[in-house]
Amino acid sequence: MTRRRRRLLWLAAAAVAAVLVASSPWLWTEISAHGHVYSESEAPAADVAIVLGTAVMPDGQPSTRLAGRLQTAAALVHSGRARVILVSGDGGGASGDEPAAMTRYLTGLGVDARRVVADPYGLDTYDSCVRARDVYGVTRALIVTQSYHLSRAVTLCRHLDVDADGVAARCDGCGAALLAEKAVRDYLACGKAAWDAARGRPAAVDSPENPAVTDALRLG
Repeated sequence: MTRRRRRLLWLAAAAVAAVLVASSPWLWTEISAHGHVYSESEAPAADVAIVLGTAVMPDGQPSTRLAGRLQTAAALVHSGRARVILVSGDGGGASGDEPAAMTRYLTGLGVDARRVVADPYGLDTYDSCVRARDVYGVTRALIVTQSYHLSRAVTLCRHLDVDADGVAARCDGCGAALLAEKAVRDYLACGKAAWDAARGRPAAVDSPENPAVTDALRLG
């Protein structure tokens, strides 16, 4: 083997190793979530469904992707697969009050308002999971978000001792280009997720325990 060939092989091996290291956070989420991701029609039952927030429209209505998450969560309640919906998002975000918009939309879909609990400090996926556990006392939940986000969300919640299964939300109008863009974004976000999980980062906003989910479950 010539010196040039050996050098090329070494460079190729180094490149493969670099890709594997860079991809390890994403692989962690995919492996950890394996067996815990379902379609809407195949979702298991849980008392609580957590809907993860995202931007709302200028008129205060949910964006298309957020509407898809809420439609899926409402269907889980109507089919008896969930009893209470915890909407978790940014109550003071640049696009508006996500949990308030989510609550209004769910009631418009026929979900009893008494079964919807709003967390205005779910500032990111990690915070939503931490606060579901520590503030609202959730130990078992269905996580509702689009497929490209689902493995990361399920992995973070399970890492934080929430027995979570993911339900892929509807995504009307989500073309191939958008899905590819969001998948790349989520791939990159896995690095931060792994770092947050490894260091046990506390939620950005510390709140006292809130019995709202427990109270809603008492409705029967």
